[in-house]
This record gives sequence, C-alpha cells and structure tokens, in this order.
Amino acid sequence: MKRRATAKSSRAVHAKAVGAWGEFEVTHDITDITSADFLSKIGKKTKVLMRISTVGGEKGSADTVRDVRGWAMKFYTDEGNYDLVGNDLPVFFVRDPIKFPSLNRSHKKHPQTNVPDSSMFWDFHNNNQEGVHALMHLFGQRGVPASLRHINGYGVHTYKFGNVADGSFKYVKIHFKPDAGVQTLDDAEATRLAGEEPDYHVKDMYNAIENGDFPTWTMYIQAMSPKDAETYHVNIFDPTKIWPHKDYPLIPVGKLTLNKNPDNYFADIEQAAFSPSTMPPGIGPSADVMLQARMFSYPDAARYRVGPNYQQLPCNKAKYVYTPFQRDGPARIDGNYGSDPNYVRSSFLQAESKEVDVAHDEWVGKVALWQSEVSDEDFVQARELWKIFLEQGNDQVFIHTLGDNLNKAFPDVREESIKMFAKVDADIGKRLQKRIDELQASNKTTKEHVKAPYGIQEASGGGY
Repeated sequence: MKRRATAKSSRAVHAKAVGAWGEFEVTHDITDITSADFLSKIGKKTKVLMRISTVGGEKGSADTVRDVRGWAMKFYTDEGNYDLVGNDLPVFFVRDPIKFPSLNRSHKKHPQTNVPDSSMFWDFHNNNQEGVHALMHLFGQRGVPASLRHINGYGVHTYKFGNVADGSFKYVKIHFKPDAGVQTLDDAEATRLAGEEPDYHVKDMYNAIENGDFPTWTMYIQAMSPKDAETYHVNIFDPTKIWPHKDYPLIPVGKLTLNKNPDNYFADIEQAAFSPSTMPPGIGPSADVMLQARMFSYPDAARYRVGPNYQQLPCNKAKYVYTPFQRDGPARIDGNYGSDPNYVRSSFLQAESKEVDVAHDEWVGKVALWQSEVSDEDFVQARELWKIFLEQGNDQVFIHTLGDNLNKAFPDVREESIKMFAKVDADIGKRLQKRIDELQASNKTTKEHVKAPYGIQEASGGGY
C-alpha cells in the first residue's frame, strides 16, 4: 500500500486534471502552410488524448479556483506523436525561462505556512511586471471557467508550420475555440462549488461525455511570413504578447471532439506525458527561448516522474516511431527493436532522411538579451485589454476580483501592485485603491498567515 504511490509520481504543477480521448478532423485546407500529414487533407481524422488541468493546486484541490488551465493535447499522427502543450490564456507571465521555477513557486504554497500566499504571489509579479498582461486575463471575466467544455485553448508560443520538401514555412499561433462558447463563474459561485463540489469540473466533463454530449472546439491558426516577422512591431517570440487579429486574422483548420472517457484514469491520464518537443515533420519550434527551455524540461520531468521508457506506455506510445534509436533502460516493455542497429547512418538499416530546415535560423533581432527587461511596451496590450473590459462592461468585476485578492497581501506589497496596474491605466490604480479602502473600512481583511516572507519582514525592520 505504501509503495503504491511515490512523491515523484505527482506532477509539480498541473497535478489536478480532467482527461478524455477524442479525435481531430481537418475541415479546411492549409497545405499551403504546412506539409504535416495529419493536416494534409480535408476529412482526415487523428486520434487525440486531452488533459486540461489547474496549475497551482495538488491532486485533491478544488476545480473552481481562479487559476490558469493547462491545455495539453497528444495527436497520434501517422508520422509520430504531436504534443501541443499550452494554456487557456493566450499569453504567459514570463518570457525568461530562468524565471519559470520561481513563477511556479510564487503561485503555490508558502514554504513555512503551507498555505497559498497572496503576498508571495504579488511580490513576484511586482518584480516581474512583464506578466501584467497575463494577470489582466487571469483576474478578468474568464479567470474561473463554468466548465472545461467551455474554455479556449492556446498554444501560447510561436511555432513554425512549413513544407518539408522545400523548407518554406510560416510562423503560427494556435487557437482552439469552444463551439458552445466560453462560460465562466463569478467568485461567489466558484467559492461555493469549491466547498460543496471540489471535483465539479471533473464530474461535468465525465458526465457530458458519458451522456453523449460531446464537447467540440474549432482549431484556428494565425500565420505570419518570416519577412513580416522581421519588421512586425511586436516581438513574435515573446509569449507575453499576442498577435492582434486585425493584423493576422484567424484561419480555420479543423474540429476537435472529445468523445470517450478514460477506461482507467491512472493508466490513461495520470501516466500521460506531454512535451512541446514532440513534433511531427511539418511543424517546428521558433526561437522563443521559453519554448526552447520547455522542450528540454518537460521530457526530463516525465523521465523522472514516470520513468525513462515512459513513451512506451499505451497512452504515450506513437502509432509510428520516428527515429527510434533509444534502447534499454528500466521497465522496457516492448521488444527493444530486436536486432535493429541503434546508431545513425547504418548500411544494414536504411532509414529515411528528412530535409533539414535551416531557413531563418540567423535571426536579426534580439533573441537572448531581452528576456528580463521590462519596458512601456509590456503595458500596451494590457491597456488594450482594459479598453475591452470597459467596452464589454467587465471592468467592475475585474476591479472587485483583483482588489479582493490584493487585499489579502501585506500593505507594502499591495501598494506596489497598485502602482503596477496604474501603469496600465491610471484609472485602474485609483479604482483598486478605492476598492481596498472599502474592504478595509468594512473590516473585510484576510491575512493568510501572520508572517510575511522573510525579505519583506527584513525590509520593514522585522526579521526572524
């Protein structure tokens, strides 16, 4: 019993999830953009495994918390697996991969009190303000889904879709839009469900599929030529930024349908491992340094959590293996490729070689020096989102939601956060301060623990 589960069997982030099987069907021709086989003709269907998760909570945490939702897909194509590992937000909080571990730690529990910590959360973002655009999305109207059948999915990063034969390609952004529309919860209902039905989203997805009410999404891409990328006013390799649809409209691609529940959750979903590095011919990575880091770290995490031969498990196994030169290792459960030579350029085993894409590898702009710099440019798209909130009448909900969360943080942290949002628009800062003053006056102040993080106590004259 005690050896049934180990500490490393749980994901460090994205531990709580809904999972299902489905299929993807091509509905529109994009063969002028990519030669990927699973997108090669209208009507072509590909088996898919889907995992949608919260990020910060443990396996037993509530579904209806305000959090990013991970959007992980595995396409079982005829050219090997394709994993799309994104989120339900179109942008991310950081663009420098060295900050990725700190971001996740700040969003989880305090190491001493073992409870979520708003002071820790906001202190990180005060000192890494490139994430203000993502924060606007998180604390906006769509921060808590009513159902995971009604969320958007985004690849977040910029990818390359291209033609293997001639090396031509375009940069793309990937979107999934629910055909039944986006539906959300307000904080009061989300809090009620978190207490009464902590597995609300899990049950909702399972019951819908079991009853034949299959959720569907339409896949779209935005496509940009390499020439346009060089002069575009937004750094296309920055995951904290979007490409406005007016500049690069959505191009429909196909339909995703989830139509089968897992036969066994552990075997099908818990052991599933997704990595942005898993790509078939016709799809490739861009120079986004955050993407490059994830391409290394995700398989590394899977080897530690599941085992070195995790790709042989049924949920991870490809229909056809691409360059199968890995051998041996613990828990090898297939034939280990028998007598096939396991080295490249063998005269005994004729392997097919693909063209190497070297186009646009010599990038003329910044690739490695801009990650930690924060400039006025980082507030431009957040400002545009604020205008959308105002137009749609969602500004008051945003101010209340954000103000209520900031009210849990320590005063000096809260003050810096208000200043950050005032850079987006001065009115946001004024309205946040007013909301917090109202909460303070009505005695609606919640402190999550009595000790601030060490650095904050030290700065205010305290200390341990």
